[in-house]
Amino acid sequence: MCGRYYIDDETSKEIEKILQNIDKKNSGKSYKTGEIFPTETVPILVAQKDDMVPDLLTWGFPNSKSKGVIINARSETAFDKNMFQESLISRRCIIPANGFYEWNKNKEKIYFTQPDSDIIYMAGVYNVFNEESRFVILTTNANDSILDVHDRMPLILQREELHSWLFDNNRTQDFLKQVPTILERKSEYQQITLEF
Repeated sequence: MCGRYYIDDETSKEIEKILQNIDKKNSGKSYKTGEIFPTETVPILVAQKDDMVPDLLTWGFPNSKSKGVIINARSETAFDKNMFQESLISRRCIIPANGFYEWNKNKEKIYFTQPDSDIIYMAGVYNVFNEESRFVILTTNANDSILDVHDRMPLILQREELHSWLFDNNRTQDFLKQVPTILERKSEYQQITLEF
């Protein structure tokens, strides 16, 4: 599961460029950076004709069965769910971030990043509800780098896969089945060992 992530243009030139393009395109429309929570409006990447362009969308599909929003979709079953099926076919998106957070069983907050990179690209889908564009992040089974913290993780794309994720319908199923790259972690709580 991915319930929080972080985006900061001061530590990533790629994110800085995305935000600059957002500012040019949306003249004054506000968006959130820093630690991102569900229901906030944030920059994501979408397909527009033959280009990958930044846009502002709100995180979370409305939940028709209860209050709140649906923020993630399981990649293994997304094609089987009416809520996500059409979006997977024609409205895929990419959520850029510096990293994302998960909490371990001790409720300690762990921050995950991609080694040797200042950006993570998470796969997602979007739809329009009451004239508002909203997205969810696709998740998959956790790999070894996160499994001891959580059993789910975002479906992470590599830079060379971005165009195919947005434009190549023939590869969508393959992306949904792939195992994400190994991640690095940082914790706000450091283990202290006392030696006597």
